[in-house]
Amino acid sequence: MVRRTGSQILVESLLREDVEVVFGLPGGQALPIFDAVHGSELNFVLVRHEQAASHMADGYARSTGKPGVFIVTSGPGATNVVTGLCNAYMDSVPLVGISGQVATDVIGQDAFQEADIIGITRPVTKHNFLVKNVNDLARTLKEAFYIATTGRPGPVLVDVPIDVQRAFCEFVYPDKVDIRSYRPNYSGHSVQIKKAAEIINKSEKPVFYIGAGVVASNAESEIFEISKKADIPVTNTLLAIGAYPLDTSLSLGMLGMHGTFCANKVVQTADVIVAVGARFDDRCTGKVCEFAKKAKKIHIDIDPTAISKVVDADVPVVGDAKTVLKEMIALIDSKDRKDWLRMIDTWKTEHPLWYNRDDDKLHPQYVVEKISELTKGDAIVVTEVGQHQMWAAQYYKAKNSRLFLSSGGLGTMGFGYPAGIGAKFGNPDKEVVVVAGDGSFQMNMQEMAVAVLNDINVKVVILNNQCLGNVRQWQEMFYGKRYSHICLAKRKKCPKWCNTPRRDTCPVYIPDFLKWAQSYGALGMRVTEKKDVEPALKKMLGTKNSVVLDIWTEIEENVFPMVPAGASLDNIVTRMNG
Repeated sequence: MVRRTGSQILVESLLREDVEVVFGLPGGQALPIFDAVHGSELNFVLVRHEQAASHMADGYARSTGKPGVFIVTSGPGATNVVTGLCNAYMDSVPLVGISGQVATDVIGQDAFQEADIIGITRPVTKHNFLVKNVNDLARTLKEAFYIATTGRPGPVLVDVPIDVQRAFCEFVYPDKVDIRSYRPNYSGHSVQIKKAAEIINKSEKPVFYIGAGVVASNAESEIFEISKKADIPVTNTLLAIGAYPLDTSLSLGMLGMHGTFCANKVVQTADVIVAVGARFDDRCTGKVCEFAKKAKKIHIDIDPTAISKVVDADVPVVGDAKTVLKEMIALIDSKDRKDWLRMIDTWKTEHPLWYNRDDDKLHPQYVVEKISELTKGDAIVVTEVGQHQMWAAQYYKAKNSRLFLSSGGLGTMGFGYPAGIGAKFGNPDKEVVVVAGDGSFQMNMQEMAVAVLNDINVKVVILNNQCLGNVRQWQEMFYGKRYSHICLAKRKKCPKWCNTPRRDTCPVYIPDFLKWAQSYGALGMRVTEKKDVEPALKKMLGTKNSVVLDIWTEIEENVFPMVPAGASLDNIVTRMNG
């Protein structure tokens, strides 16, 4: 047996797990790790902020289905990734994070750059480890990858004190993992599956409600087969965009607060809801006591704690979505539900997604439609968080799963750009377009250095409305237009009462995204008129370099449809009737 340091064991363990790329930033309590990384086969990407490292690993994981990995130092390095860990935890994304830590003999003594990262991250990780003995390190890393990628995926943090990094032991990497307290159940109970099939077969108005679990288990083809066989329409969550083909009459689009009128109406009218890999979050259900009161609920999920957590399930099925649905296919009757589909077609026709396509205003929806058209829905589109995120969700027609990446549960501004870089590292041959708001983009735009220096040609389209658009919309609709601190162009000399940006009178916007992009060696472009959108997008997509396309959209454009927070899905407001 070869004796190696903990740091060498750590690097070798990552290679044994076929890790392709690691994101991170060095620091004092992780220096032995980075010394081992030096000269190794690991492709290490130096970020400019640790939060971005966690988001890059996240974007890599969402787009590839493989676990994302990051390495940071102790104290502030570790606390800077907490948001990224929480973001991945909320959206069930497999990450393995590694943090340096102060030596074991000074833990708890407030040593320099010490933070109790185990205590801090316990609520926002699937599991975390503090490795106190170098002999446990290889096994711990094997378990970390196993826990992160099996069952309901999620982030795992491994905290490694510096003395453990320096210590020697014989390196033996385990072939398998056996954790008595963690045994994910992949096969659903056959009796429950039969019950679910019987209810579906008897139903007149069923609907599939699919979430990120369908993507995680690669169950798209099973959903498609059952829906076609039994004429069952399908609605999806934000994180399942692309999991069901949009070019079929059975597709309803996204459900919930900014979902389609049709999807919300179908769910409220259905007699059976088959939820697969979805957790009934509040953005999908609206007022829970008013949610789908006419429907029996079948809930298929690999995480038993997710079932009946929000909405009581009439038939719970604990198991992997793909495995359960495969067994269910043979039990589902072929059925013609013409009356149900005719009703749905009427709702689609009467209440489509809408904005004024006939005027000369630069509507953000138009920009997203053009991105979808020019990329044929085959690019990886990654969003920041805000109004632009919802317009992207509504109007980008992703052809497949893992082509639309967005922060769902946590709604993390600053996620999109680094996640887009991570996605590009995982998919170097794919076009990656980040749709951003001018507010969100500024939270992690320093990572342009990573993109340019690594020739990672991620394209950024900023839907620039000079304000925090989502907050502005809520203040307009629910706070009597009392706009408070949403204007991103406001200066000290502006009138105190003025909080609404106007392009004709407001001061020069800071930053100038063109000059900023150029300072990094990227291409900066600006569009202020509708007629210039398509030529600019074509130029952007044809450029073999990082691009920032700053598009000055309508400032007071709102996202519709919209279900007000806490309201029933029946209370959806559309542009037509709102």
